Amino acid sequence: MAAIEIRALSRRFGSVQAVRDLTFEVNAGRVTGFIGPNGAGKSTTLRMLLGLVHPDSGEGTFGGRPYAELDRPSTHVGAVLEEASFHPGRSGRNHLRVLAAAGDHPDSRVDEVLELVELSGAARRRVKGYSMGMRQRLAIAAALLGDPEVLILDEPTNGLDPPGIRWIRELLRAEAARGRAVLVSSHLLSEVAQSVDDIVVISGGALRASGPLEEVLGGDDRSATRVRSLETERLAAVLGDSGRIVEHQGADALVVPGATPDEVGRLAAREGIALRELVATSRSLEDAFLDLTAEAA
Repeated sequence: MAAIEIRALSRRFGSVQAVRDLTFEVNAGRVTGFIGPNGAGKSTTLRMLLGLVHPDSGEGTFGGRPYAELDRPSTHVGAVLEEASFHPGRSGRNHLRVLAAAGDHPDSRVDEVLELVELSGAARRRVKGYSMGMRQRLAIAAALLGDPEVLILDEPTNGLDPPGIRWIRELLRAEAARGRAVLVSSHLLSEVAQSVDDIVVISGGALRASGPLEEVLGGDDRSATRVRSLETERLAAVLGDSGRIVEHQGADALVVPGATPDEVGRLAAREGIALRELVATSRSLEDAFLDLTAEAA
């Protein structure tokens, strides 16, 4: 059984169908990226999964049980949503102590998670003096208090500098290596591509793709060749006449999906076209994302 199961989940707000018949799974020991354009229904989906919004139909479960039916839910699920809030007058440590008491977690766990998110040195400072990145780390510490089996993080890199983003990436991988299921929603596609094992793409509230990252990117079909020449238009015509699909990239570069550098080079040489660059490339997550969401957009 998957750690998270979403089955035929739907929700409408007035005339807007925010989520429609959405189905996917998140497995233990893997990091799953959850991506989609603004307004795609990602946050609504996560809020329904956590029982904060009631679906019109369908359900989201953890190990077969809805969130509301989990015994001591913070030991099963740790979540960070975008609108995480704090009492500004409390110290970071006291904020976590209140949550630890509410979740029936030992007080010693507070210091453990503060060290894990590298906030031990700021634990006695009031949260109102924290930077955005420090608040994000504090929210993640709160999610980890119960040592949960599942982590759900909505835009976890908000407010983090490059070292902080790398730290998040390493944390996600470490938690998955411990057997946790990690579901992370983010708009930083380049970072998602470096962090996840599986990917779920939604647009217009509906599923567009789900599965292992390499499968969604297209496996062997994602190979391509980028070529630059001073005779770009002539080269494009030659490649087109040979039956190749040609995509323009910038002023002087062409991308030829499914072609090897050797194939492109031979065609150019046959026509006497000098090349400035000839390199194998691959389909990026951004390319796949734009292709998958283009119709809904």
